Amino acid sequence: MLFSAKTVHTNEKGSVLVISMIFIMVFSALAVSMAAMSGNNVQLADNQRKADLARACAESGFDVIRYWMSRVAISGTTTEAQRFSAIAASLQNELSGDSISNITTSYNGLMITIPNVTLDSGNGYSFSAVITSLDIDTLRIDVTGCCNSVTRTIRGTYDFSTRGKYAFDFGVATKGPLSLSGNIELEGVNVSVEASVYIESESSSLALSIIGNSQIAGDVSIVNPIAYVDLQGGQAGIGGETGQTAIDNHVDFGAPETEFPEPVPGQFESYATNIVDSNTNTSLDATYENIKILANTNPVFSGQTTLKGIVYIETPNVVEFTGGVDITGIVVGEGDIEDNSGTNKIIFRGNVSSHPVTELPQETQFNGLHDQTGTFTIAPGFHVSFGGSFDALCGAIAGNGVEFFGNAGGIINGSVINYSGDQMTLSGNSDLYFNRSGTTQSPAGFVPEIILKYDTGSYSEVIL
Repeated sequence: MLFSAKTVHTNEKGSVLVISMIFIMVFSALAVSMAAMSGNNVQLADNQRKADLARACAESGFDVIRYWMSRVAISGTTTEAQRFSAIAASLQNELSGDSISNITTSYNGLMITIPNVTLDSGNGYSFSAVITSLDIDTLRIDVTGCCNSVTRTIRGTYDFSTRGKYAFDFGVATKGPLSLSGNIELEGVNVSVEASVYIESESSSLALSIIGNSQIAGDVSIVNPIAYVDLQGGQAGIGGETGQTAIDNHVDFGAPETEFPEPVPGQFESYATNIVDSNTNTSLDATYENIKILANTNPVFSGQTTLKGIVYIETPNVVEFTGGVDITGIVVGEGDIEDNSGTNKIIFRGNVSSHPVTELPQETQFNGLHDQTGTFTIAPGFHVSFGGSFDALCGAIAGNGVEFFGNAGGIINGSVINYSGDQMTLSGNSDLYFNRSGTTQSPAGFVPEIILKYDTGSYSEVIL
């Protein structure tokens, strides 16, 4: 039996269309997904761009605030409880002093706030800052950069530190002009820079006058940019040179203004327990320990005088030492640093022997004084003058008017600081040799500034 093959044909009309539609739908979905993904990527990229710009704004703001914080300084007498408010006031004073109007501060007792500072108004770039006190020794600064609505915050910390006043970097620092006449030499004991001179002379165009055979071994810095120097005599010189060459090579006109030390004579008053008044016979050879010379006493110490500890002088007073003086201690005047009248005077007409406070006897009345080193005379509001010679004065000399005349001269283990805007005069044969070697801190009775030191290891980005 024979079987025949039969072919069956199914009806598949329209299947290609369906398959095509499926592919179209798949590719459309892929296209939509890719479009959505691309949109998301664009959005993410834009967000990242804004975040980077916000961080850049924060970085810029951080650098700006660091600059102004580096200029902040407060007195070393500021109590720990008052430090933060003093920092706020100092920061605002620095900004106002330079006429900075786009950066303002506000202080509420808990934090210092710097509101939005515009960097680019067209693109919405700005920064703001908040400064808080973490403890008595540390401040924290948070600077927030903003790009439209995106923000990033940079954080760092500052520690309180101290620095000595810059005036002690000079052998002589005077607010007024300086005059040398006769045979005056200002020399450095170790190097010539120890005899360098700083002069402000804001009210006088003649800042420095050197007449005769007088010499300044170091260089001279003069703040007044229109001031001039007058050298008279073939030997009058500066920095080992004479004439115009000395001025050209060793005088800096328009020098940066430096800080003068803040004197605090009152810290020594408690030591002055023995009274010298109008009933005290000061004409005898005598030894005095921790004395207070009462106001209007105007004593003349005409004998051979030995002074130990603190000599505390009230105002008004004119105190003269016409005989020889042997001092192991500090001479202190309680006057006003703004008083340039010359009403109050301390005059050493005879020879002076000076010894450091470390040589004071180990006795109860001197407890605490052995560490008060680096100062011979601290007398704001007093005109201080020397007419006799000395081997060495053991510390800095500060007053409102400082004068050396006659045969005054010798070694000064420190600096001479003149707060007065009036002329400071050295005349006669006053050869001064400055020894400032090893001076690393402010002398006793002078307050170092409290400054802010940035902790470079504290930098971080705050993740909110």
